[in-house]
Amino acid sequence: MRVLGIETTCDETAAAIVSVERSGEVKILSNEVLSQIAAHAAYGGVVPEIAARAHVEAIDRIVARAFETAGLEPGEIDAVAAAAGPGLVGGVMVGLTTAKAIALVTGKPFIAVNHLEAHALTARLTDNLAFPYLLLLVSGGHTQLLAVRGVGDYLKLGGTIDDAVGEAFDKIAKMLGLPYPGGPSVEREAAKGDPERFDFPRPMQGRPNPDFSLSGLKTAVRLVAERIAPLSDRDVADLCASFQAAIVDVLVDRTRAGMRACAAAGITASALVVAGGVAANQPIRRGLTRLATEAGLAMIAPPLHLCGDNGAMIAWAGIERLRLGLVDDMSALARPRWPLDELKPRGDAAAATGASG
Repeated sequence: MRVLGIETTCDETAAAIVSVERSGEVKILSNEVLSQIAAHAAYGGVVPEIAARAHVEAIDRIVARAFETAGLEPGEIDAVAAAAGPGLVGGVMVGLTTAKAIALVTGKPFIAVNHLEAHALTARLTDNLAFPYLLLLVSGGHTQLLAVRGVGDYLKLGGTIDDAVGEAFDKIAKMLGLPYPGGPSVEREAAKGDPERFDFPRPMQGRPNPDFSLSGLKTAVRLVAERIAPLSDRDVADLCASFQAAIVDVLVDRTRAGMRACAAAGITASALVVAGGVAANQPIRRGLTRLATEAGLAMIAPPLHLCGDNGAMIAWAGIERLRLGLVDDMSALARPRWPLDELKPRGDAAAATGASG
């Protein structure tokens, strides 16, 4: 089974082909990603109109490269999957339209993939993980804790009531004059700083409900930065280190609450999974690994090249859904908002997802 996956929800134009061999072995035959960071850097964030235009200009080339790298012709795949949301709707429409066109020309099934579900299922692509598991989904636009019970079967345990983690990193970076994207910039500066110099708050820490709030932490950093301005290089490094330390503590504490909520719902998680762009942050990985070890769980995070948006995760989610007969018609729409817990398995899909691929 070979599936083409197309991803255009934000500022990466991506296409990949993933294969499940007769032996059950999973292979990423190609995974082409074109980043738009240079186009958006001057603005300190993603400009939707620029992103959509860049996707239009690049999508044909990236898809062609995915086929070339995989050594396949379009007619040799078994299905076409595309991220249908959530995301910047202009960009989503580019990938969705391209995937539909390829499906129509080749006569192959089309699958509209929820971008968040693709992140959620990446652990099954990389680690052959069985359901259910606890997922911490952390990206530029999303911070959620979910029990992943099966394909299309998600129980939301908690989420952010204001900023997402990636959004907070980006805003702190912009505040301190660091380059976009903010996450890697803050992490690099933090490695040079003193995480104990500034005692920033840990919002929501200790509360039983596994929700997040980061706007207060962001404000605390701003107030300190304004108070000690003008900032030296040492000040910037220490602010980043202290901010990042607070983020790690918050994520660990809130995930611990998520573990309790998962157990209270009668779900025995097989592992703790962290996914999304922020999952590339090494201090966050280390903190969650310590938590998982304390809880007697495996901690699984994607390899760095699969943390950010990519076509391989879309292709894999397409494979997961195709195996259950969950295909879509050409009426599937681009969706700027598409909560994971709105997805529902159809037919007997829920029963069929207990074993990993």
